[in-house]
Amino acid sequence: MTPTLTALDHFVLTVRDMSATVAFYTDVLGMQVREFQPEDGSVRTALYFGKQKINLHAAGAEYRPHSHVPTPGSADLCFLTEMPLEVWVSHFDGRSVEIEEGPVMRSGARGPIRSIYIRDPDRNLVEISVGAAQG
Repeated sequence: MTPTLTALDHFVLTVRDMSATVAFYTDVLGMQVREFQPEDGSVRTALYFGKQKINLHAAGAEYRPHSHVPTPGSADLCFLTEMPLEVWVSHFDGRSVEIEEGPVMRSGARGPIRSIYIRDPDRNLVEISVGAAQG
């Protein structure tokens, strides 16, 4: 039998400015920030949303093991929402967050999606998407 994967638990972003990143993902995207302490005794920062989390590593002080070339700004992320994109557009406008592209139709893992694109403080591409049937 070939093993299979069931879900994504977490991923890591390498960031230049921890405070700016936490502020963006909590204030702009509504995630929850928590500190946690793994078995090595360090204190780390993570952003939680749904059943997933994003672990944050400060550039130049990454926790081991880490990606081969940890680089701020190299990520291209797509987050799903159940809110209409027009609500997000208004939300971003109220926080002076520039929409780089969209709304546009794209192809998601579960079928057609409508997306808008913004950038986080490290210039990672952040896509906010809703199922095409939801609007």
